[in-house]
Amino acid sequence: MQDATAQMALLQFMTAGKKTAAVPSTVHCDHLITAKVGSKTDLQVANSGNKEVYDFLSSVSSKYGIGFWKPGAGIIHQIVLENYAFPGGMMIGTDSHTVNAGGLGMVAIGVGGADAVDVMAGLPWELKWPKLIGVKLTGKLNGWATPKDVILKVAGILTVKGGTGAIVEYFGDGAQSMSCTGKGTICNMGAEIGATTSTFGYDESMERYLKATGRTDVAELANTVKEHLTGDPEVYADPAKYFDELIEIDLNTLEPYINGPFTPDLATPVSKMKEAAAANGWPTKVQVGLIGSCTNSSYEDISRAVSLAEQVANKNLKAKAEFTITPGSEQIRFTIERDGFIDTFNKIGAEVFANACGPCIGMWARAGADKKEKNTIIHSFNRNFAARNDGNPNTYAFVASPELTTAIAIAGDLTFNPLTDTLVNEKGETVKLDPPTGHELPPRGFAVDDAGFQAPAADGSGIEVKVAQDSDRLQLLYSFPAWEGTDLKGLKLLIKTKGKTTTDHISMAGPWLKYRGHLDNISNNMLIGATNAFNGKTNSVKNEISGTYDEVPKVQRAYKAAGLGSIVVGDENYGEGSSREHAAMEPRHLGVRAILVKSFARIHETNLKKQGMLGLTFADKNDYNKVQEDDSIDILGLTSFTPGVPLTVVLNHVDGTKDEIKANHTYNAQQIEWFKAGGALNIIRANAA
Repeated sequence: MQDATAQMALLQFMTAGKKTAAVPSTVHCDHLITAKVGSKTDLQVANSGNKEVYDFLSSVSSKYGIGFWKPGAGIIHQIVLENYAFPGGMMIGTDSHTVNAGGLGMVAIGVGGADAVDVMAGLPWELKWPKLIGVKLTGKLNGWATPKDVILKVAGILTVKGGTGAIVEYFGDGAQSMSCTGKGTICNMGAEIGATTSTFGYDESMERYLKATGRTDVAELANTVKEHLTGDPEVYADPAKYFDELIEIDLNTLEPYINGPFTPDLATPVSKMKEAAAANGWPTKVQVGLIGSCTNSSYEDISRAVSLAEQVANKNLKAKAEFTITPGSEQIRFTIERDGFIDTFNKIGAEVFANACGPCIGMWARAGADKKEKNTIIHSFNRNFAARNDGNPNTYAFVASPELTTAIAIAGDLTFNPLTDTLVNEKGETVKLDPPTGHELPPRGFAVDDAGFQAPAADGSGIEVKVAQDSDRLQLLYSFPAWEGTDLKGLKLLIKTKGKTTTDHISMAGPWLKYRGHLDNISNNMLIGATNAFNGKTNSVKNEISGTYDEVPKVQRAYKAAGLGSIVVGDENYGEGSSREHAAMEPRHLGVRAILVKSFARIHETNLKKQGMLGLTFADKNDYNKVQEDDSIDILGLTSFTPGVPLTVVLNHVDGTKDEIKANHTYNAQQIEWFKAGGALNIIRANAA
């Protein structure tokens, strides 16, 4: 669990009646540190400003047998890869990029906090059986091509929802030729295609990484059963027979990609970027290049990027864009500092941020972002939705490998192709960047003074977890009410969203992260980033009581105060992106009864079910167009709610006419019980009592 989602997960777990977590569990403080000045100052500010939250997480972790990684220790997924991931294991994490651990042969799946509560309470965890997508990799990466380019290309092929409901398995001689951390990068960004998870079979690169990170015993155990930690030979010999979908990529000819702007699946080969930027009017002057994050902060990534930074001085160049590095862990930061990499980056004017998520999740106090000026940045992160990184919707963010990000930051030009283009140095000479080089693992081994880990208490029964009643950061939870036993009638339409409605649109991150432990306060950001289909505006919806337009949370609070239920209608892949369950808990808390959309992203749909909400999809997607702004909406069939049987939705229009449509659902018998009980946690509490 990372600290932003752990707050709500552990607030829920505290009410489950358990003495300790049933499975090995950890908390990682990485989301609440704002990148502004530099690592040392930013960490001091975070420790001071978030003291109440960190103290809560530290004490609740110690009480319930949960490992605690302190602020500055690093990003959850890098820490997990370095310390916990192992071949053949299954793990869940309250972050969509939990899938990063597939790089070490795990089945690692991102979930909402309520799922984590179930598992920590000792309950089985369930998932609709996924289909299989196979990606056969042949050849070997060379020159400027990197593992990041594999997933950027796959994202272009499958799109942001092409992996939904599927596990993606990478195999072939090309897969075996990659480093373990490179495999992690590919699996990490599997979240951006909606995949349940991505994984690789166990091989020698994983063995090398396990041994380099102090886990020789795990590597030796894996070697004794290695034939069982990868696919069967007949599967790889005839993959089309075994996979539901098959993609083949030749690494020998793979070109570097740049994906974006505003979506991670708009894939453009670097050789085509000049043409694409001109055709689309994208600003090509790059203001900032950012490398690191949970996706690309391995020793290999940083060593290859530093080989380009070294050329700036050696070839009398000057970096044209600002440049930042976000190390993935204190072990990585300490090791790259020891090996002189940070000194090299400093010479080109780079800023090293804290070992935390920072700009990748919007925790970046970027100077001038409030002016909302049109500009371009490029980074090696995983997501680039509008306003995600710096809060500016006019920032055109592009995703690339750390190597290409570094090269383009040096050039200051989005259309720069280091494979073919030259630069003019400070002496007026024409020079060309050499392809990046680096080390898979540090030749002198990893090193760290204080990794930042706090072990739980041997006996936590005497530890008191305090939450102040007047806190604006933390709030103890109450039980959501059970279903009233009737069909839902007279629901007000809160909003009909148009286009992308990610979890960022439903519950923004950035400055709102500080309220992740206070459900009522964070509910003031509910759906403020979503576009209203009727007026094209964000955070502006019609209050059916007053007839006036107001902010979404204010209108919903008015409905709740009046005892009126409401419904949200949405577009395709509703809830894509982060695993944050606040996007489900906020509407539940404020009285929204149902979400009716064209299609859901997997994690968000599950989160809605866990909280006792109705998550429905149009049986006919064209029925989305029948929903009118002033409709009063009924949901019928709940008294006989049954798996596989659609519900009926009646759209009562203001002119007295009505449309009766069908709404599908994916609730199984257990999930229907969650709905009836008012949420899965209510059932856990009842059973514990």
